[in-house]
This record gives sequence, structure tokens and C-alpha cells, in this order.
Amino acid sequence: MSIGVLGKKVGMTQVFDSEGKAVPVTVIEAGPCPIVEIRTPEKNSYSAVQLGFSEMKPSRVNKPQKSYFDKKGMSPKRWLREFRVDDISGYEVGQVLRAGLFSDGEIVDVRGVSKGKGYAGGMKRHHFSGGPASHGASKVHRKPGSSGANSYPGHLFKGKKMAGRMGGEQVTAKGLTVFSVDEENNLILIRGAVPGANDQLVLIYKTAEQAQKA
Repeated sequence: MSIGVLGKKVGMTQVFDSEGKAVPVTVIEAGPCPIVEIRTPEKNSYSAVQLGFSEMKPSRVNKPQKSYFDKKGMSPKRWLREFRVDDISGYEVGQVLRAGLFSDGEIVDVRGVSKGKGYAGGMKRHHFSGGPASHGASKVHRKPGSSGANSYPGHLFKGKKMAGRMGGEQVTAKGLTVFSVDEENNLILIRGAVPGANDQLVLIYKTAEQAQKA
């Protein structure tokens, strides 16, 4: 894992590139993200940078959380997330990471929680083909078919694809391209779609190759 920033998905729109072609982009409000804590191998057995994002009223946090931020000398943040890094020498508590961490055309990974779809059948959840549409078929058009059978093994193995709760899972979209960065307004425009609903937290990472170059 490499360094990145926390952001909030604003929504999707389209912009025009240098050739006048419409490009679908996702607008992300990225940062400012102050460094709240630094994890060290000596104290925590691993190296990481803990970032905070989005201001909260002090009255909306409990006493332990308020005390934690007071010790750092900063206001409470709505979200706290860690980024594992190999070298923590360039970071310190109070340092602020912003959208300017990324540049136009850079390749990034974006992580978020996918939209919850509720209970879904096999065709929607796993793209099953379903039953026959005609030739005497009745009320089996969207059924998953036989599962488990009456002979060996005679039961369902854990993890078998079936109907069930769909979405609401952590998803990482890899290899996305940064279309443009608006440092003044803390906005990052990313080509295409990213996981999650609007106003939801997303994590933008530098890819391994980009992190090594940085």
C-alpha cells in the first residue's frame, strides 16, 4: 500500500478534453487531510500514516475521541484512515496532504464501499443465465437451477454462488486516470466511475509504480 488522500465522492459529470471530446469523470473532494498519527515499527510493529478528513463539531464526538484530537492540537475529524508506507521519515503529525499530491494524467487506485443493492437473485448478483424462456418452461425463467443434488456430496459447500445480499462491500478500482486536479478547490477529477454513492468516503492511492517514482 502507498500514500494517498481521503476524499468524498461528489458525483459524476462530463468535461471536454483538448480534442473537444466529452469525457465522463467522477468529481472527488480530496482533502485537506492532516496527519493525525504516525505508526512506527518500534511502537506499533508496522509503518503507517493516519490521516483525518472532514471537520466535525466537538459536540458530536465522545470524550475519548475529543481527548485524542485535543492531544494532537486539532479539531475532530469525521473519518480516520491509515495508509501503510515503507518510509515514514518524510511525514510528521500536523502535516497536511492535499489534492496536489496527484497530478494530471497520473494512474491511481480508488477504494470505496459499493452501493448496497439489498437481497438479489442469482441472475443479478452472479450473472446466472437463468432457465429456458420457452418450450414448456414455467416459472423457472430466473431460477438458479439445481444446487447440491440428492447424491454426492448431498450438501452445499460454503461460498457457493447463490441469491443473497448484494453490494455494500469494500471495492478497489485499479488503474484509473486522473483527468485534472483543482488544488484551489481541493477537487480531483477521475476518468470513469469509482465505487460508492455520492457523499461517501473514498480513498485515493498512488499505484505501486507511481509511489516508487515519488
